[in-house]
Amino acid sequence: MKIHRFIDNFDLSQKEIEITGEIAHQIFKVLKLQIGEKIELSDGKGSVGFGKIKNTEKRSVLVEIEKIEKVEENKKNTLFCAVLKKENFELVVQKTTECGISKIVPIISARTIKTGLNLERLKKIAREASEQSGRGIVPEILEPIPFEKSLELCKENDLNILFDISGELLFKMPCERDGASTSKNSAEFYACILNNNSPSTNIFIGSEGGWTEEEIQKALGHSPTGEAKSLNFKIISLGKLTLRAETAAIISSYLISN
Repeated sequence: MKIHRFIDNFDLSQKEIEITGEIAHQIFKVLKLQIGEKIELSDGKGSVGFGKIKNTEKRSVLVEIEKIEKVEENKKNTLFCAVLKKENFELVVQKTTECGISKIVPIISARTIKTGLNLERLKKIAREASEQSGRGIVPEILEPIPFEKSLELCKENDLNILFDISGELLFKMPCERDGASTSKNSAEFYACILNNNSPSTNIFIGSEGGWTEEEIQKALGHSPTGEAKSLNFKIISLGKLTLRAETAAIISSYLISN
């Protein structure tokens, strides 16, 4: 039986928590949970209170907290995604949250068409997706930033991946690669080619029109003057088919997080 989790700015130090507003409406009117049923409350920062419904009123629900646990996530992965059309970017936020992404940074790339986002709505979508997937943490969603600035945030990171169809094939079998292991175990091979032992990975997804060659070169550390600097970037392809930007964001987020 599914135990529903709700995320808000709950004070889990209290033995009893009174819930009002939208969450109370969802508990009582939508889900029709009853007195005595188990429930989970998270503060969205990694702490989860396990309890049961003690009382319900017309506009409030009283929850008795029985124990508190800290939910740890092994990896802190960040998705840098070019701003897409409204419904497409909302889908990216929802599904990559379910996949385990810890932070979402909208970026303005050379081929970005739309630049405005409703951050409050996106944060609500991320919270609801965290609840649905049983996470104790809600991903942080930042204001949109230029592509060049996003590269500056990645200088000290161990692994940065820019996904582009021109890159090295992620799913090429080991027997097709020089010096690669002959093992057919896809999990071992995936770990091998990405060397993903870092506790945090940054992944980059371009706009509907993809990345420009100049942006790819900047990610690789090549400046227009010919000066090179290491940014620890890998250019990786998800396959020979051209994926929609939101599809690529969801697939890559799942692979990196899991």
